[in-house]
Amino acid sequence: MLAKRIIPCLDVDHGRVKKGVNFVHLTDVGDPVAIAAAYEKQGADELVFLDITATNEKRPAIVDTIEKVAGQVFMPLTVGGGIHSVDDMQRLLKAGADKVALNSAAVRDPSLISKGAEKFGAQCMVLAIDSKWDPDQKRYRVYINGGREATDLDVIEWAKQGVSAGAGELMVTSMDKDGTKTGFDIPLYQTLTAAVNVPIIASGGCGRVSDFNAVFKQTDVDAALAASVFHFGEFTIPTVKQALKKDGVTVR
Repeated sequence: MLAKRIIPCLDVDHGRVKKGVNFVHLTDVGDPVAIAAAYEKQGADELVFLDITATNEKRPAIVDTIEKVAGQVFMPLTVGGGIHSVDDMQRLLKAGADKVALNSAAVRDPSLISKGAEKFGAQCMVLAIDSKWDPDQKRYRVYINGGREATDLDVIEWAKQGVSAGAGELMVTSMDKDGTKTGFDIPLYQTLTAAVNVPIIASGGCGRVSDFNAVFKQTDVDAALAASVFHFGEFTIPTVKQALKKDGVTVR
């Protein structure tokens, strides 16, 4: 059994880490470089850096900040936001990213996934999906532009399409759960892991140490991502790993 990964996430808005609830009401958390260094010391398995306003503002990701963050961490770094071309991906990889996360741009042009995978390898390509349950249609729908715009894409079908196109990993955020601290969206990840055979990062809803246990024990996700509980010091990454080991979950 592969060791499960614990991944903190930096949602960065104009050079500052922010955190909200259901993708709105953003609160300033601090400097991404300092926060990244703290997670390196805590023993995070990976770090995700998302420039959350780049796509909506039609600008590239902030490369200088990414370079500074990359200089602080030795763990794998995934960067997303403002990626519209293979050149954009190359710029981020040169700045120190190990993987690039495509979200809105991939929905608009799925060939970006294939082009990136051909040039850099599938292991570099993360398809990020923002998911929201539609009670009328009884399905999970894909949202883009930082959760501002609904599409008609079905999350499960889009995940399959993305993997076929060359995505080596999926990072799937439950918008319903984001920032609520009510636990991960277990049914979403159960359905997803049954549908695709690439690693899946679960994101959105973590509020307690036991939420990590639940998502790893009840689904086949490979990693769990959290932001506010780590940013605000509610508990630490070592605390999570100790609890998981105690419950028989293999961690690094």
